[in-house]
Parts: sequence; C-alpha cells; structure tokens
Amino acid sequence: MTRACSLLSGLASQGLAGKQTWRKAGLAALGITGMALAGCADQSPSAGGGVPKPVASHKIGVLLPLSGPNAGLGHELLAGAQLAVGTTASTASTGLQLDVHDTAATGGASGAATAAVSAGDGLLLGPLTSGDTAVAAPAAQSAGIPVLAFTSDISQARSGVWIMGITPEDQVQRLVEQARQDGRRKFAALLPNNPLGHALGNGLQSACHDQGLPAPTIVYHSGTAASISQSLRDISNYDTRLQAAKGSSSEPAPYTPEATSADADAAKTADKLPSNLAAALGTDGNSAAPADAPKAETPKLEAPPFDALLLGDTGLNLKNVIVALNETQISLPSVRIMGPGLWAAFATKLGAIKGAWYAAPDPSSRQAFVTRFMAVNHHMPKPLADLSYDAANVAKTVAQSGVSGYPASALTRPDGFSGVNGPFTLLPDGRVRRALGVFEVIGGGSPAKMQSAPAKASAISG
Repeated sequence: MTRACSLLSGLASQGLAGKQTWRKAGLAALGITGMALAGCADQSPSAGGGVPKPVASHKIGVLLPLSGPNAGLGHELLAGAQLAVGTTASTASTGLQLDVHDTAATGGASGAATAAVSAGDGLLLGPLTSGDTAVAAPAAQSAGIPVLAFTSDISQARSGVWIMGITPEDQVQRLVEQARQDGRRKFAALLPNNPLGHALGNGLQSACHDQGLPAPTIVYHSGTAASISQSLRDISNYDTRLQAAKGSSSEPAPYTPEATSADADAAKTADKLPSNLAAALGTDGNSAAPADAPKAETPKLEAPPFDALLLGDTGLNLKNVIVALNETQISLPSVRIMGPGLWAAFATKLGAIKGAWYAAPDPSSRQAFVTRFMAVNHHMPKPLADLSYDAANVAKTVAQSGVSGYPASALTRPDGFSGVNGPFTLLPDGRVRRALGVFEVIGGGSPAKMQSAPAKASAISG
C-alpha cells in the first residue's frame, strides 16, 4: 500500500507496509491520493424506484484490512472501534453489534461493503484508504447506508460519506480563522506541486472565501531550491521591493581617496608579481581591495503584498524554503508564517521560523483514551486507532439516542460528538470539523506552545 490514510496515520507510518515515510512522499501522512469517486454523487435510485431510505438497523459494519501486509494496522483500528462500543455484555444491552469484514480478502473493499449491505448493517466504519473508500461507497450509498471512512482525502467527502481523518482543509480553516482574529487580511501560499500542496491550496481558497477575506495568492514550486527561491521572489514582489529600497537610499557615496604616487608604484609592482601572489597580498593589479572585503548588504525591504503565508513543505524542501524566506526578508511582524500539522512531529527543530503556526489537536485530550486502550490491549495505541474509536463512538451515541437507524439528522447534530482528540461535528456535505488548537513555534529546542486552545473536549465516555 503506497497511500497512507490521514495525518495521524502519517505520524504512525511504521504500521504501513513497506514503511514508506511521509518525509519522502511529502504528503503520505495526509493520505491524499487525488482519486475521484466518479458518479458517486449521482447514484441512480434503487431498483424499487425513489430515493433509498436509511436502514433502521443499529448493526455496525466495520471494513478494515484484517489480512495481508496491513493486517496489523487493521486490527489496531478494530481494537479502537471495539473499545468505543464496550464489552460484549454491554454491547448486547444497547443492541450494538460489530459486523467485521476484511477489505484485503477476495473482492476487496467493494466486496466487503456489498457483504455488509447484504448483512443488514445500518452504518459502515471504514474503509481505511481513499482508494478503498472510492470503491466501497457506491454500494453503501445505493442502500442508504452512511459511511464513516478513515481517509483524509477531502475529494471522497459527500452526502452520506464522511471523512474522519484530519484534513488539510480543516487545518487551514483553523489557521485562517486565528490569523484573521490576529488582524491578518492578505493571505498567500508557497506550496509543493503535489497532492498535499494542492489540498492545502484549495483549503486556503475555501477558508478565505468562507471567512469573507480577499482571494489568496498561491504559487506551487517544483521542489528544487531554484524553484522555491524564484517562486517566493515572484509572490513577494522581491525585485520591485529591492529597487524601491535602493532608490530610496539616502546614504552618501563611500569616500574614495585620490590616487597618490605610492599607489602608482604599488600598481607597477603588482604588474611584476605572479598573479597568485598578487591576489594573496590583496594587490592584483586591478583592485587594491583586500580579499576579505565585506560584501554589499541587501537594504531593508518594505513588507511584501501579504501578511500571512502558508507553507506545506517538510524536510530538505522546508530548509530551502527557510533560506528563501531569509533572502526575501519575509518574517514577523509583517508576515505570519503558517504550516501543516505535520510540523508537530518536529516542532522543536523549527527555531529558524520562530513564531510560525500550525493547527493540530491538543495532545493532552488523548490521554484518557490512551489509558483505557492500554488497560485493555496492553500497548500504546497507534494514532489511527483514534479515528476508529471516534467513528464507533458516533455509532454508539446515535444508537443510544433512541432514533431508528442512523439518519443524517442524527449524524449531523449541531452538538457534535466527543472524540479522542476533542469534539467534532459531521457536516451535511461529508466534511468533519474538528476542534483544533493553534500551536506556535518557540525555538531554542522547545516544544511548540499552544497559542489558541480548541473548544473544551468532552470526557471520553465509558
């Protein structure tokens, strides 16, 4: 499997087959595959005519890879779902039942979804990846069965199919909201030309539109140092700013003493010296400047045409971006740097962009879940187990509310649901809004500091 499933899966990528890292992919941690679910939004009516009605059953279908190279990860997610619904005895008392199907078996995710529909399941948890969601969703939608998928590929979100992963769009919405409250109004982005970069760019466009801000300026670089440098020069109007700074300079011309007879004699002497010796002495016959003469410094530039800049790189590319930021004089207080939640994994090493922001869950919110999971399973949960717990907790909460089945009105209730990493709400269009905090890079090897806390999370039930 070359795709990861979410931001959280990227931070636990050791569980994926082949151990491909998000640093190499630059996007695997977000599970963005760019696959479109063709025609899913325009499913034909059921054979009996009319729009399919939601299934009344509270039986929960679980679609996960329980065999093959990703079986370990699949079983970890299953453990998270089982923890949410409780023990066998308590599950029976609420009428809940997990109906588990292996997406790695013959028939794949499509066959697993069809089997769950045939079994009368009222809600599907999973599948794991964007590609599996694309092939599993049609069978569920045609039967009126909601899907809570574990991918973070926003292109799979639609009415009846919710994306449980923490999406780039959700992170950017939170960052723009906080930056707007901080007085920022003009947004721009320098992003890698890959699916993660485009997901962040699309998220920035949506966030600015949703929050009544001017359309952002977005450029995508090819990944080379030269492309990064030139892209940032273009977007920041560097040449224009440099010319303006040079034109406004009022410093007097440096003093140049008149030539003397001694100078003339020195020049004649230099003509007789070997060129390498003349250079070593600082007298090469053409210039009398010493070898360590200071280079001309770039004058202080005015602020660029934006006051908030979204980045999307990690690793070496991020290092090249930081070099370009210094060259173009883009920093606080004139510009707030913002980045993806992936930065949380190495925030102590981002001192070069001290003051930068990223959006992520409050790590303290997860402790109650970790304690319960370890008590039952005797090991630390992988981050993806958070998503399966959250999805199963949605199923449990709706079932205990007394409604029949899992109608959209119950799933999209305004109060939302309690999650491992804080409260979250299912939106009618398949997106999931999570309570994310905004973290600020402190520098000096210190962890990032929560600059703005998310809404207070409800306690983990059970």
